[in-house]
Amino acid sequence: MQQKPAHLDRTGLGAAFTAYLIWGFLPLYLILVKSVPPFEFVGWRIIFTLPLCLAIVLFRKQVPEVRAALADRKSLRWLALSATLIAVNWVVYVWAIQTGHVYAASLGYYINPLVNVLLGTLLLGEKLTRLQWAAVALAALGVSMLLGGALTTLWISLTLALSFGTYGLIRKQVPVGSLPGLTIESLLLLVPAGAVAWYYATLPAGSAFGQDTGLSMAIALGGALTAFPLLMFAIAARKLPYSTLGFIQFLAPSIVFVLGLTVFGEELKPAQAACFACIWAAAGIFVWDLASRSRKQTAS
Repeated sequence: MQQKPAHLDRTGLGAAFTAYLIWGFLPLYLILVKSVPPFEFVGWRIIFTLPLCLAIVLFRKQVPEVRAALADRKSLRWLALSATLIAVNWVVYVWAIQTGHVYAASLGYYINPLVNVLLGTLLLGEKLTRLQWAAVALAALGVSMLLGGALTTLWISLTLALSFGTYGLIRKQVPVGSLPGLTIESLLLLVPAGAVAWYYATLPAGSAFGQDTGLSMAIALGGALTAFPLLMFAIAARKLPYSTLGFIQFLAPSIVFVLGLTVFGEELKPAQAACFACIWAAAGIFVWDLASRSRKQTAS
């Protein structure tokens, strides 16, 4: 009964689709900053995200919400954990794309719905239909195939799935608004991000930012491409059942998969192909079940 309104929440669905479309095409942007080391890029990404968040907070007059969250030690501890998780997620993802492991990155976000479903059912009490459980089992079968044929890159996929799945769960539970929460996360990461940027500036090669106008603009763009989809995701995470949100997420890795085939030209291993086939079938079953249930609710 608790899931019905969420399935029909257009704001949540729109926010989810917007976030995942941006994340799906993000590898194309990462081509522009391929020469920047992953740790340095993530540092600059955080540095340029914070001013944008603060500007929007001021525009929307949400400063009191930010102050209240900063004064709440419990919320602050949870946001510190979510900030750490998203930073780990960013570093691993950027490294994977830059080193040619596009399929492993894509699979990470295919596995993530499994994590979301398990977290949603075990910790949040969300219920799944028999068809949805069948979809979960089929997706799990696909992931298990990687143990035999793509073990060397499985850690990439699992790290991405677990870090982002846990991040979303925390953001769903912490009583802090989407934008104030993202602003505080960026603020908490500012000092380590600044330290990373300073470290690379002291190296013989120098900082990647400031050497070339085009590259510097591309690095700065990372702030907007970080803040906007994460804001949309945080909105969706608070308005949709977590298991439903996870399966909408198949949109992003599907785009990344196509980019891996067409733009990056990465070779697809048999185990990866089998895994993709199972997960696509699982996604189809899950989405079909959601759509049919939504039609029945509308008709009634």
